[in-house]
Amino acid sequence: MTRPKLDQLDHQILKLISNDARIPFLEVARECGVSGAAIHQRIQKLTHAGVLKGTRYIIDPEKTGYSTCAFVALKLHRAESADEVVDNLKTVPEVVECHYTTGAYDFLVKVYATDHLHLLSVIHDKLQPLGLTCCDSVVSLSTPIDRQLPVLDILSAEEEEESQE
Repeated sequence: MTRPKLDQLDHQILKLISNDARIPFLEVARECGVSGAAIHQRIQKLTHAGVLKGTRYIIDPEKTGYSTCAFVALKLHRAESADEVVDNLKTVPEVVECHYTTGAYDFLVKVYATDHLHLLSVIHDKLQPLGLTCCDSVVSLSTPIDRQLPVLDILSAEEEEESQE
């Protein structure tokens, strides 16, 4: 997978909008010393390149009734069924993330449930029938760190050379 070429202005824009996704483009333009149209074009470029995956409001699961968060490790009975399992996981609304993993398990999924009985139901009725040989879960007690990755300050040597030309 190739990384898009990002220059110093792209990095500056990413830092500003990652701190506040609702910051007006004109304020970003002022901070960066360019026109609002330039910011708009850069945001479109970053979105088209897949650097930005859109904007959204983040709903607090606990405040909407989902007080239990768990990570469930899934080991498939047949590795060939991975795509089918992912398609089925997409239909389970309580599953909010799914990761292919290395090691003893094939997937790690993040699940939200209203309580422990609901979590039991999700695991027993929705996950285990997917063709698993093993299913282990860990309940999260709290999330002391929940953040985005920082935007890297350092440009690669190649990007730095290109920005100087």
